[in-house]
Amino acid sequence: MNIKSFFLGSAAALVAVTGARAADAVVIAEPEPVEYVRVCDAYGAGFFYLPGTETCLKISGYVRYDAQGGDDVYNGGALDTWVKHTRAEVRFDARSETELGTLRSYIQSRFDYEDGLDEGASIPQAFIELGGFRVGVADEIFGAWDGYAGDIIQDDVINYNSWESNQISYTFQGGNGFSAIIAAEQGSVHDGYDDYVIDNYMPHVMAGLKLEQGWGKISGIVGYDSNVEEFAAKARLDVNVTDKVMLWAMGAYQSGYDDTRVERNFLTPWQGDWAAWGGIAAKVTDKATINGQAAYESEGTYALALNVAYELVPGFMITPEINYTKFEDFRRSDGTLVNDDAFGGIIRFQRNF
Repeated sequence: MNIKSFFLGSAAALVAVTGARAADAVVIAEPEPVEYVRVCDAYGAGFFYLPGTETCLKISGYVRYDAQGGDDVYNGGALDTWVKHTRAEVRFDARSETELGTLRSYIQSRFDYEDGLDEGASIPQAFIELGGFRVGVADEIFGAWDGYAGDIIQDDVINYNSWESNQISYTFQGGNGFSAIIAAEQGSVHDGYDDYVIDNYMPHVMAGLKLEQGWGKISGIVGYDSNVEEFAAKARLDVNVTDKVMLWAMGAYQSGYDDTRVERNFLTPWQGDWAAWGGIAAKVTDKATINGQAAYESEGTYALALNVAYELVPGFMITPEINYTKFEDFRRSDGTLVNDDAFGGIIRFQRNF
């Protein structure tokens, strides 16, 4: 074999090997374009588009820790030990536009842990809305329509609001701040003790009106409990005194009240024919707001509360609160009548997101 043949053979072998390896090589595909999350500002802050859709989603919630001590201001002033309560809440709010209006689905999930006991998870609200129609479970409308009481932690010592319920409702938005609602609800079982679920085909029904303007808000609602066949009504006024001071007052009435009656009106958790609430919120610094509330029910019990909501850093609130209740012929959960007073306090740490 001469030198020329050797080089020609070597070159041929090298080409063959290189070709074989090229055939076995892994071909890396070109990366596909990624659709980054886009901000959706149609429904307010915090919404973003779900990739590949026209649906806007907002995820929000909080983590909360409460430490409470003193007398039990809810149940006749019985002495109480420290109560420690931790809660985590996550909310999902998905919305999109359709030819019939805004389509919305909302889920509120809640996890509670109190005094060494895992109280598990709950879903106090989960509903679908299309235009003004709503179906699902949500806070009982007789309480929610007028708005909750002031920014007091223990705002329901004299209670103005029942519990969540399966419901169907329609809200009409008339423009210029006017709205109206009609609703039918199933009722609920509270703590396995109070059974307010309807016992026939007739639901609990209610209807309300509301007007919101720059000066504040006025609203009212009437309802009918189909189990006890009694009515209730409630009205509220909110006034923005300045851009830093707000006053509000709310009153409610129920027909056929009888404190010895086993069945109670689902819509009216207070004791007595009527009850009233009022309060103030005053923003005294950029970080601190003072909230005060007073409430009275016609059986003679009244409750006072005062707190300071302080935003230590954005999203983190610390709220110390003091509460006082004077009980007059108050019927405890065990059935005994109480004439006593109770003084207690609570501090809350809450991180909102």
